[in-house]
Amino acid sequence: MKLAIEIGPVKPDSLALTTEWVQLAERLGVDLAFAAEAWWSDAVTPLAYLADKTQQIRLATGIMQTTARTPAMTAMTALTLHDLTGGRFVLGLGASGPQVVEGLHGERYRQPLTRLAETVDICRLIFAGEKVNYQGKVFRLPLPDSEGKALRIAHAPARIPIYLATLGPRALRYTGTMADGWLGTSFSPEHPEAHFDYLNAGAMAAGRTPDALDRCVSVRVEIGDDIDAMIARRKPGVAFNMGGMGSATTNFYNDAFQRAGFEEDARAIQSLWLAGRREEAARRVPDAMVTQFQAIGTREMVRERLRRYRDVGVTTIKLGLDSAGPLGPARFELLENIVDLMETL
Repeated sequence: MKLAIEIGPVKPDSLALTTEWVQLAERLGVDLAFAAEAWWSDAVTPLAYLADKTQQIRLATGIMQTTARTPAMTAMTALTLHDLTGGRFVLGLGASGPQVVEGLHGERYRQPLTRLAETVDICRLIFAGEKVNYQGKVFRLPLPDSEGKALRIAHAPARIPIYLATLGPRALRYTGTMADGWLGTSFSPEHPEAHFDYLNAGAMAAGRTPDALDRCVSVRVEIGDDIDAMIARRKPGVAFNMGGMGSATTNFYNDAFQRAGFEEDARAIQSLWLAGRREEAARRVPDAMVTQFQAIGTREMVRERLRRYRDVGVTTIKLGLDSAGPLGPARFELLENIVDLMETL
């Protein structure tokens, strides 16, 4: 099982520290560093900056949103980063959700899986050096009844891995069918079937083996002795995922917890959150919705949690290390401790 890190916000006063963070991960043998497209920056520019600061660690978008760029621009950006990194770039894609897509980008959140799948198709056409001639349900290239023509990007064919951030059953099946990797969240090794059954079904339908897919799962990690305090600190974040990461009708995180056996809890927490009762929503989170979806506790407890992720078939752990505070010595030390733990599995 490999390790990945999150790069986090890149700001003018933290560039040197961010570079040191990724270089430390590289020296420790961490496989991947992910840049998010979150509330602070795009996912691409930080990787372009870090391409010249690293030599071996793979640099990945986690994720580029399919509604924020055309498929051709996504592919050209990926090819540019492929060149800048010497072939170390991984294209992470996702559909995001209606609140961001419709609120920030001004696009209707329609046919998100179809848009994602067609983006993958067009990117792979471009990566293969083919002319962009594609007639889909969302994208029609060239546009019919227009002056457009099928064009070929002036770049040699390139092999760029595509990882997909998916949570819904249909999207998970598609990921198993087509992707090189899966970027998973809301995953519990106690309930791997909530995600893996769909990934495996997609892989089997495509004649692939399950190990053709890098199963890269986000895991928040905290090492310490005060277990109750750790659980209490994590409950507001779980409540936010259940109620705030989507609308009342579209929340893929909530759905994933329901499939893992927490249907009543997930619905109740969402209801409280949407009613504005956020503290009550956090209190409603049962301990198991923290402990079964994260790796917290003593050093030995965290070792066993990581072992459990490995044993159910997770191939890469994307570490969430916010428990160590802002980027700095404490987070560096926590990463070193986790690498040591991994060597003892």
